[in-house]
Amino acid sequence: MSGIGAPELLILLLVILVLFGSTKLPKLARSVGQASKEFKKGVAEGAGESADAKADAKADAKSDAKADAKADEKVTLTKAELDAMLAEREAKARKENPSAT
Repeated sequence: MSGIGAPELLILLLVILVLFGSTKLPKLARSVGQASKEFKKGVAEGAGESADAKADAKADAKSDAKADAKADEKVTLTKAELDAMLAEREAKARKENPSAT
């Protein structure tokens, strides 16, 4: 009783034919097929990328450890070097956005 039989399928097909017209049905079927192919391709690529992501995460962890070691180093600047760096940044910002001044 709960299954869809032949009469119900025929009525459904007639309704779709009336709604979309006979010229748009092939285009609709083609676009559904392409969407299905792209979805399957994306799922397959996603499964392959998960293994790559694990390897990338390990490499990132190693580089983060190296960056933390470098972050502990002290950097000293003289006042003149700091002023020159700030002046360069301000000049660059003025060149990029002249209307802000």
